[in-house]
Amino acid sequence: MKKVVVMSLGGSLIIPKEINYQFLNKFKKILEKHYRTYRFIVVCGGGNLAREYIKALKQQGKSKKQLSLAGIRATRQNARFMMQFFGKRANDTLPLNMKKVESNLRKNNVVFCGALRYAENSTSDETSAKLARYLKRDLINITNVKGLYSADPRKNRKAKFIPKISWKEFEKKTLKIKYEAGQHFILDQKSSTLIRKSKITTYIIGPNPKNLSKLLNNKPFTGTTISN
Repeated sequence: MKKVVVMSLGGSLIIPKEINYQFLNKFKKILEKHYRTYRFIVVCGGGNLAREYIKALKQQGKSKKQLSLAGIRATRQNARFMMQFFGKRANDTLPLNMKKVESNLRKNNVVFCGALRYAENSTSDETSAKLARYLKRDLINITNVKGLYSADPRKNRKAKFIPKISWKEFEKKTLKIKYEAGQHFILDQKSSTLIRKSKITTYIIGPNPKNLSKLLNNKPFTGTTISN
């Protein structure tokens, strides 16, 4: 039996301003090297595409729900692109619920999806956490910083890297942040509560694909582990 891994892939890594081909090509090669032992579910974030949609709709005075729905569409658009990018070993239809994700997993090495359905104050992070709970698997969150910090390292040079944190302490940190559609944080508020309640071991790593390979091979890696 191949081991299943659920990943949350930040949209800012797929298309920060334009397609991040260099990263995506390396990411594809790393996953392909592990197809013999793993099957992957990759939940795609909306990233800059979502934020641009939301920005324009805000100017039109659209409702909070409409802003969230625009973000969901962006995650699905990114997922469709990733399906094409990975080709034959990936799913060829976009799953919109967990059962479809699971059925696609039986016949593909990697399954891409976006947010599965609308939920208030949620992002694609919650989708990945729900899938990890549903399938009883670990969660790997791939973002544009190397892990969790005491503050945003791009704005605060004194921010300290946190290699390990408990579910409870991580939830405390995220719940201090006010939710906004299109927000840019390592994991959203609802997913932090979900991984605590469901005791999902979660790894936060940066964009270096070699680091992902180390994690998949159970070797020391640079990142943050969220667990008991």
